[in-house]
Amino acid sequence: MKRAANGKPKAVKPKPQVPDYTDAEPRRDDEGNTIWPAPANDIDKARAFLKECAASNQKVLIVPDKDADGLSSGVMVYRTLTTLGLDQNKLDVHLHKRGANIHHEEERQEMTAKAPAYVIVLDQGSIKAPPIVDDPSAKTLLLDHHLSDVFPDRSEVVSACHYPPVATSSLLTYEICKTLHDDLPDSLAYLACIGTHGDLGNTLKWNPPFPDMTATFKQYTKKSINEAVSLLNAPRRTAKYDVITAWNALLESKKPSDLVSNGRLQAARSEINEEVERNTHTPPKFSQDGRIAVLKINSRAQVHPVIATRWAGYLNSRKLEIVMVANYGYLDGMVNFSCRIARIARGRDPPVNIIESLKAAADLSTDGLKERMGESFARGHKEASGGIVPTEAFEELMGLLKVGEKPEKNSDDEKATKKVKTVEKSPQKNTLGNYFGKKT
Repeated sequence: MKRAANGKPKAVKPKPQVPDYTDAEPRRDDEGNTIWPAPANDIDKARAFLKECAASNQKVLIVPDKDADGLSSGVMVYRTLTTLGLDQNKLDVHLHKRGANIHHEEERQEMTAKAPAYVIVLDQGSIKAPPIVDDPSAKTLLLDHHLSDVFPDRSEVVSACHYPPVATSSLLTYEICKTLHDDLPDSLAYLACIGTHGDLGNTLKWNPPFPDMTATFKQYTKKSINEAVSLLNAPRRTAKYDVITAWNALLESKKPSDLVSNGRLQAARSEINEEVERNTHTPPKFSQDGRIAVLKINSRAQVHPVIATRWAGYLNSRKLEIVMVANYGYLDGMVNFSCRIARIARGRDPPVNIIESLKAAADLSTDGLKERMGESFARGHKEASGGIVPTEAFEELMGLLKVGEKPEKNSDDEKATKKVKTVEKSPQKNTLGNYFGKKT
């Protein structure tokens, strides 16, 4: 036990109690039944959609996001459709370009050119937008968990975002697909674990309403699952943006350890680890009210989310709520930023909502800053958000937050400071400082 100079034991500061993700109070229907991971009617429609795809023997385009959650969702849909009898030659995948999203016109034209009869969009986030493809006869299913109440036109939607504890897209996909064939629960379970740990972290407790994955973790171990997450997330973070390598590796895998032997995944992770280490020591600056810590970096790699997560677990300021990492080097003329709730702020009442906080800051502008930032500002989740905005607009946001400016003291603060100084002032004149400060 550590002791102070006077020999008495030092008081140990208790660690903040952080509730587990699955402790969230679920929504219930009129009969008191839990609604999870989405309304039962929506899930039934999604299952019917997948059965129709498999039976049609027409072209299906899978459009997954680029991270472990999105890729796992996409591979689950691929395996489900082939298990249900769809010819692999009828399946195609679209991975959007670096810095783009599926709603950009160039991306829409590329997807339309592939002439799909069915489009399945996974983990892409949802905005009010034109149809995913131009062909009016094409049918679209959208599976997602990002916070949104608006969606692309002509889309059938299953969203988990309003049904806590919010399922990841991969977990939502798993719950939809696992009942469609007897072989699917076993072949999809490790993919659901990879995707879920990719979004929610490796300390997650798989308590109800999450499914019981005890057998899956006994078969593959959490270490192999978490290793797979790290490897799958690396290629999309590199300057090369080699997402297709991650997709192919996961599609060909039979178990998580299959990814460990992939040399290209290993090389990508090494590159990202070096880039994170180079940028992670950037000192943060705080908003004037102390609620937001901002770290500014310059990297061609997408390391800002990793660094945000790292600092969110490290900073321990009493007022802190949000950690933001802003990357000025990922796209020319733009700032890509990621926000995470500081660990010390989790479990607060009312809970921290990153999206609302960012939009409230932008609303301080008198000349429409939020509109000028566009659709890619403050997207994602209440607990993990970010955006891609023009550099000039981002600097304006920093000005509104008064990042780097000293906090204003009110009269109560001054009184408290004076009181502390009076109490702490020592009457002892013959101090060690005076002694060693004397000239000999």
